[in-house]
Amino acid sequence: MAEAALTVWKFDTAEGADAATHTLDELSHQGFVSIVDAATVSWPEGRKKPKTHQYTPKKSAGALGGAFWGMLFGLIFFVPFLGAAVGAASGALLAALTDVGIDDKFIDSVREQVTEGTSALFVMTHDAALDKIRDAFAGHGHTELILTNLGPEQEAALREVFNED
Repeated sequence: MAEAALTVWKFDTAEGADAATHTLDELSHQGFVSIVDAATVSWPEGRKKPKTHQYTPKKSAGALGGAFWGMLFGLIFFVPFLGAAVGAASGALLAALTDVGIDDKFIDSVREQVTEGTSALFVMTHDAALDKIRDAFAGHGHTELILTNLGPEQEAALREVFNED
């Protein structure tokens, strides 16, 4: 199975992540990345909290869905859960995230770096050429990468917990 990764690309403007989605599509078309799912966070100056958007890639290898992004963004940015079940199931969801490396350290790191006036592109990929992505994103201003690697077992665990059938 292809190696999965969750990457978080931070941009120094509130518009950078949305602009980078077009670059991501082009990289997918060129074969440098296989996109599973993606979402953007944009935090314009003067806003109390960021705006989130689930991105639907033109060529997707099988999305995780709104529950995953809603839970992740809720944990990081304290925004309302977007489709995630709250209550008894939340313990299992938190455990699943921790099992794949999305733990307090990861959450705190993203929370500290993605602030007012910035944006971020969250991408779940298979077999990404990270050097090619980094080079392509350089055209969108200063970009920083936060990376959590997921193996096939961790990706399968996420899919099981966040299955939206």
